[in-house]
Amino acid sequence: VQLQASGGGLVQAGGSLRLSCAASRRTFSNNAMGWFRQAPGKERECVAAINWSSSSTAYADSVKGRFTISRDNAKNTVYLQMNSLKPEDTAVYYCAAARISAMTMHPQFYNYWGQGTQVTVSS
Repeated sequence: VQLQASGGGLVQAGGSLRLSCAASRRTFSNNAMGWFRQAPGKERECVAAINWSSSSTAYADSVKGRFTISRDNAKNTVYLQMNSLKPEDTAVYYCAAARISAMTMHPQFYNYWGQGTQVTVSS
């Protein structure tokens, strides 16, 4: 599975961005998906995850209520809608596909990673 993330950019605090991640093949629909981010000098963290059927989602406390993960299995695409962005959201964002179908925020279950897209939030 190849993953292509897009939609990053520069936005002012309080603004919104929508990230997209397109998967290369149909088996995407059987995989849980996640969005991770890594800021300079910090470890990579999972900010949102979704199971194969969209019936289960989870969010990091730092983004809860501001970010929404969703997926369209017919389009092999997962999205991350980011609202009320803060300067501390600045990071490279990665989408990832898990080897399981159940929702998980644990990186060890993810074995396919996209190339990352930069999100910069100015104050």
